[in-house]
Amino acid sequence: MVDRLARFLDRGWDKGWMPPPPVDPEELIRRGSKGFAASHEYAGRSAADAADFRLRLDRLSEAAQSEARLNAVGRAFAYGLFARAIQQRFALGALWQKQPELLDTQIAPPIVVVGQMRSGTTRIHRLLAADPAHSATRFCDSWHPVPERPDFRPIRGTFKLFMARQLDPWIDTIHPFGAARPDEELGWLASAFDHSAYEAQWRIPSYIAFSEARDASAIYREFGRLLRTDAGQHGHGARPRVLKVPQFAEDLPALLDQFPNARLVVSRRCSEETFRSSVSLVANQMVIQSDEVDLAWIEQEWRRKIDLRQTRMEDALANFNGAVATIDFDHLGADWEGEMHKLYGALDMELSTEALAAMRTEMRTSERGAHTSHAAQLKQFDQNA
Repeated sequence: MVDRLARFLDRGWDKGWMPPPPVDPEELIRRGSKGFAASHEYAGRSAADAADFRLRLDRLSEAAQSEARLNAVGRAFAYGLFARAIQQRFALGALWQKQPELLDTQIAPPIVVVGQMRSGTTRIHRLLAADPAHSATRFCDSWHPVPERPDFRPIRGTFKLFMARQLDPWIDTIHPFGAARPDEELGWLASAFDHSAYEAQWRIPSYIAFSEARDASAIYREFGRLLRTDAGQHGHGARPRVLKVPQFAEDLPALLDQFPNARLVVSRRCSEETFRSSVSLVANQMVIQSDEVDLAWIEQEWRRKIDLRQTRMEDALANFNGAVATIDFDHLGADWEGEMHKLYGALDMELSTEALAAMRTEMRTSERGAHTSHAAQLKQFDQNA
């Protein structure tokens, strides 16, 4: 299906049936800001934060053009991701200009799940999010953070996941998705052009190097604005938000600058198992959007990435004086209830009967999912490469 879609797009662009997606940052801004005032780019934000967004757009669009070797589907995806981020940027500014009180929404100190990609962070996140004493970010709100009345975002999220499943038959083996289910805030980071969402899809070494070396404070200031906006619209700011993105391991100081009273849950797993599972995920994403995917390069890059995240995470944890709970991946698999009792004790939280019942329901749902089989896909990919 991807091949057929790529041929259709290439032919349509060549024949002039449809315009090719623009890649020039100024044209992307012009299209994404249509219908908004120029002031909306800055509403609620500093000039430095607005400049950071523009610079990241320039560098990321250049890397996507010159390095990623995208096929037609990849180019269409790239345009969609850029256009979404820009349009949401201006729409959020318009919202904050009209309702500045959203930026002052009071929120409880969050519970932050920190760990490598594929180290059990999703399971921990879903179990904590099942506790009715906590709040969590819906998948649809992560990727569509602008509030709507009536709220059609779950419907649009469902349609997005339906289309994704048509193009990528492995998607549910990688991650258990649901439009209104609690999910990670990856969409919020992607909308500020943090590299984490893009490095898992495209081969863009120049942008990764640029972003890894750059101060992430502007990204997490936007993240804080989005969290307060989301809590304000849903009215659950008093309940601790359970936050989870693997990128937090890399950027923990910038995140904690925004939420200094956060409680941390650190997930640990054998590094080799984490590596193989990460490579499986990245290979899956890249092969959809490029016809030139190099598995050896992915393996080399993700060994480097895992080492970088581990080093940065350990350095940040060594300087953190707040509450920390540590969860071992294997122990969680063997006795999740026992591990959750330990976690709640370490964070000085009450594990209620209602929370345990909700967690058991979550585990039954998870055990019926397809995500446990994704590792086998890597072997097939390697044989076909």
